[in-house]
Amino acid sequence: MVRRSLFYLIIIALTATGCSKYAYVSLNYPTPPETYLPDNIHSFAVLNRSLPGEEQQNDHTVEAILTAEVAGSDRLASDHCIKGVYDAVMGLDHAELVIPASLRMAGTGTRELPELLDWEKVTEICEKEGADALLVLETFDSNSDLMLTAARDQVAAIITTGAPKPVVPAQVDVHVVSYWRLYDPGNRRIIDQYQHNSYMTFDTRGGMLPPHALPEAAYEAGRAYMERYLPGNYSVRRRLYQRTSGSAKQLFRAGYRCSEVADWQGASEFWMQLTEHPRRKTAGRACLNMAVTSEVSGHTDEALKWAKRSYQLHNDKLGRDYAKILIQH
Repeated sequence: MVRRSLFYLIIIALTATGCSKYAYVSLNYPTPPETYLPDNIHSFAVLNRSLPGEEQQNDHTVEAILTAEVAGSDRLASDHCIKGVYDAVMGLDHAELVIPASLRMAGTGTRELPELLDWEKVTEICEKEGADALLVLETFDSNSDLMLTAARDQVAAIITTGAPKPVVPAQVDVHVVSYWRLYDPGNRRIIDQYQHNSYMTFDTRGGMLPPHALPEAAYEAGRAYMERYLPGNYSVRRRLYQRTSGSAKQLFRAGYRCSEVADWQGASEFWMQLTEHPRRKTAGRACLNMAVTSEVSGHTDEALKWAKRSYQLHNDKLGRDYAKILIQH
């Protein structure tokens, strides 16, 4: 499988807390993607098959009215969905997206899923475009709760006042449903098939959706689908000491000032001098800060050793709590 390397990338933000003896470091750790591309897929073409053919046009118009589809146009919005995929693919290390000269192919034009594409057709498209696989937007459908919101507000007005009154919704939700299939012509198998539901809320303008609403919602739906193949991240927060008291006060504070400008090497050189300080509290705090410095530098095993030392030798309770977190990490 093609996997983005989950190297020890940490984005660091140091936050001081006023007069408190503590400061906080925020670290972002990578998480694996939700799904992976097979090793043999290095490029794929994308096709919009979500639009109705000529014979479905009339039925699709009726369906659009009944479901409050945003006037306009799934026809244009679905292409924005493809653009969202294209932009998100830029985050993949080992795959690229190919946009065919002919982007569209007639489908059902509704949420009804079409039959699988003929494998000969899939192979033909991939060979023509020089792609290893074919990603197809099989269905795309959008609607808003504009009419529902207006009706609900009217009912509320009648119940409250006994009479309807003009109501202009301040906000409206746009719902986009997209269904994707990723075809592997070499092995004649479906690598992935996935339906994505997304909702975005927009402020109305004179009771109407702003023109950018549907394209933006469609674009984000496309990005959301492709981001399943991208690694994410999660944030953690680590506490460290800003200062100590007594003869080590200036040296300890100098280390903290280094950390404020992300000079963790400089900070560790100051704090290392204090890890054997005769004053137990100062030594414990210095060990704790060395633990944080080690984790920031990508050395979690070293961080655990320093956290344990902070508590075991110097009875620093923060070191005990930190060690427990690192053991579970």
